[in-house]
Amino acid sequence: MHEISLCESTIEIIQKQVQQHGVKRVTGVWLEVGALSCVEESSLRFCFDVVCRGTVAEGSQLHIIHKPAQAWCWDCSSEVEITQHEAQCPKCQGFSLRVDSGDALQIKELEVE
Repeated sequence: MHEISLCESTIEIIQKQVQQHGVKRVTGVWLEVGALSCVEESSLRFCFDVVCRGTVAEGSQLHIIHKPAQAWCWDCSSEVEITQHEAQCPKCQGFSLRVDSGDALQIKELEVE
């Protein structure tokens, strides 16, 4: 379960931002999760709640934004969306794909008081 380390890194980033901007409390966090990030949503939510305890983000609401992965198809020379590694091209059904994005997890927005 790598979700706990992802959440620990997330809360470290949040705490740095809070200190820089003099925020007292974080009430909402929007995380963008790539389709290929191998993150299980229920584990992410559980771990987020655990790592937020005793921090400025305790009790904050976690919003997850799912982002599809992008790949380049060498067979039909098209940029396509994929949902898993080793996928077929949705346009030509080829397997010559270069994955360009979709494995990231990013903080997109914080709601603060």
